[in-house]
Amino acid sequence: MTGLSTLLACPRCDKTPLDSNDGHLHCKACKVDFPSIGGIPWMFAEPQATLGEWRGRLQFALQQLGHEIAGLERELKTDDLQSLTRRRVERYKKAVEYHHRALSKLLRPVDMQAMQGNYESYLALRTRLPADQGLNTYYTNIHRDWAWGDDENNASLKQIQSVLHDHAELGRVLVLGAGAGRLAYDIHRKLSCTTTVAMDFNPLLMLVAQAVTQGEQLKLYEFPIAPLSFEDDAVLRTLSAPEVADDRFHLLLGDALRAPFPAQSFDTVITPWLIDVITEDLPVLAARINNLLTENGRWVNFGSLAFSSPERARRYSPEETKTIVAESGFSDPYVSQKTIPYMCSPASRHGRQEKVFSFSTYKERGVDKPERYKALPDWIVTGKEPVPLSPSFRTQAMTTQVYSFIMSLIDGKRSIKDMAAILETQRLMSKEEAEPAIRTFLTKMYDDSRKQSTF
Repeated sequence: MTGLSTLLACPRCDKTPLDSNDGHLHCKACKVDFPSIGGIPWMFAEPQATLGEWRGRLQFALQQLGHEIAGLERELKTDDLQSLTRRRVERYKKAVEYHHRALSKLLRPVDMQAMQGNYESYLALRTRLPADQGLNTYYTNIHRDWAWGDDENNASLKQIQSVLHDHAELGRVLVLGAGAGRLAYDIHRKLSCTTTVAMDFNPLLMLVAQAVTQGEQLKLYEFPIAPLSFEDDAVLRTLSAPEVADDRFHLLLGDALRAPFPAQSFDTVITPWLIDVITEDLPVLAARINNLLTENGRWVNFGSLAFSSPERARRYSPEETKTIVAESGFSDPYVSQKTIPYMCSPASRHGRQEKVFSFSTYKERGVDKPERYKALPDWIVTGKEPVPLSPSFRTQAMTTQVYSFIMSLIDGKRSIKDMAAILETQRLMSKEEAEPAIRTFLTKMYDDSRKQSTF
C-alpha cells in the first residue's frame, strides 16, 4: 500500500497526505480511519457505515443462496422427477452449496463484526451505495475477465488503443469503475503506464482481482442464464491472470463520485462502461475528471452510451456527449465506434454485440471543481425541513395505503372475492374494480416469492 498511499487524499475533506498505521490510513483533520480490506484500501467517505452496508448485502446474498438451496431440496423430494432432471437438480444444488462456501471464504475480509457504521453520519455525508448494486450484480463479469478466454478482453483493449496515438505514454493512470479489473490489468501490462490505480466500489470484484493478479487461481461456478447443454447450467471455472501484476499496479475500493485523490493526480483517467450508468449528470462528472488530471492530461472513455436518467434531457446522444466533453475544459474528443462481442459466455446461448463508444481527449484548461457529491436532499438528511408532497409521492402514498390494507386482509381464510367485498364496504373502490386490482397485486407477490437468486 506504500506507493498507493502517497497518491490518496481524504474523500471527506480532500486533505493530504494521510497517515499510515498498521495497514490503515488516517485523516487527522476528520479524525477518521480508513481500513484495509484484505490489503485493499477502503476509501469511502464514511468507511465504517459503507462497510456495514456491504456486510448487510453480503449477509443478504448468502441468505438468498440458503433459500435457494432449501428450495432445491424441496424439489428433490418430489417423486415425479425424471432421472435426468433429478441428476441435473442434484448437480445444481451441489454447485450452489459450493458457491455459498466460496463466496463466504472470498468475502471474509469484508465480514468485520467490529466495524459498526453510524447511519446518521452516513446520511449527513450524502454518500450511499447504489440501491440496485449487490455483491453479485456483476458476478458474470468476473468469469468474462478471468476465465472465458481473450476474445472480449482483447477487443476491449483494442478499443482503448484505437483512440490513443501509437506508443502513447499514459503515465499515472486511474481507472474509475474498474469492475473485476481485467481491462485495467491489460492496460497496465501492455501500454506505457508508470502507475495504475484500478478503483471500484464492489468488494467482491476487487477481491477477485486482487487474488488473480497476485498469482492465485480461484475456482468459482458460473451460472449461465441460457445454458447450452445439460452440463452448462453450473460450470466450475478456474479464474487466473496471465501473469502476476507488478508493484505499480494498485487496487482501491472507493466511490467514483468521491474519488479519494488530490487535484491533478493523474496523467490519464479511463472510464470503462461508466459515464452512462453513474447517477451524476455528465457535465458534472466531466468536471470532476478534469480536476483529477494534470495539465494536458488525457481522459479515455470506453463502453456503451445508454444514459438512463429519468430526465429525457439528460439522456445524451454521441453528438451531445462530444460537445459536453469539449465544453468541460477538454479538446474535441477523438471518437471510435466499433461493434464488439459483449458478455458472450462459451456456456450460454445468450450474448450480444455492442457498438461501443470510445473517445480520447486532452485537458486544455482547468474548470471549477464541482461541489462534493450529494446523493440525498437536505429534507432527508436533517429531518428538519418539510417533506415535499410531490405528485409521485402522493400517488405512492395512496398506493401504499391500499396495498397495506390488502396485506392486512390476508389471513389464510379470505378469498380474493372476500377481500374485494371488504374494499367495497370500506368505500375504497367498487367490487368490480377491487377484484382485478387485488388479483394483480397478489400475482406480483406470488411471482416475487418464486423468483430465485441470480448470479
